[in-house]
Amino acid sequence: MRVLLHTCCASCLLYPLGALREEGLEVVVFFYNPNVHPYREFRKRLVCVKDYCNAQGIAAIYNEEYELESFLGALLGKQVPERCGVCYALRLNETARVAQEKEIDAFSTTLLVSPYQHHEAIKAAGLAAAAAHGVEFVWRDWRPGYRQAHEQGRQLGFYMQGYCGCIFSEEERYRPKKRRAVQRRTQGTKNP
Repeated sequence: MRVLLHTCCASCLLYPLGALREEGLEVVVFFYNPNVHPYREFRKRLVCVKDYCNAQGIAAIYNEEYELESFLGALLGKQVPERCGVCYALRLNETARVAQEKEIDAFSTTLLVSPYQHHEAIKAAGLAAAAAHGVEFVWRDWRPGYRQAHEQGRQLGFYMQGYCGCIFSEEERYRPKKRRAVQRRTQGTKNP
């Protein structure tokens, strides 16, 4: 069976790719990430995935369009976790559509390796996309392999990002620092 594996970045690709191959499945990588911003971040992730797939002889399909407007339009007025669910649905629906178009039996996503993602929302989006396009969604809990994959990515010299990719998650990674600074100023304490 062939599986189209939606891929968010090269380091998250490693463990799911190996696990699917161990199951005897043929994997085709699919890079489609309209959520990744800014443009330089998008390019870094795309180039790293392409370089790895080319070096390893891995079959891959790349959507290289930077789709800021369509992504933000889909999220207008949404909050977490609804916002994340919309993002998963966008990416997995396109993955299922491409799998159907290319006559690939099933699809999955490397998002399932991350302990920081909403797994039930990913599963729901995958099952809905599978039903809409008539291809199977391969759901696996690959979270136990997350640290191993990222350590392997570091050893391979992969670009290692510090957030999921969307501008909201980038802002959230700095929010605790910002809140502490505001709290210190309002309480009259100095920075340590």
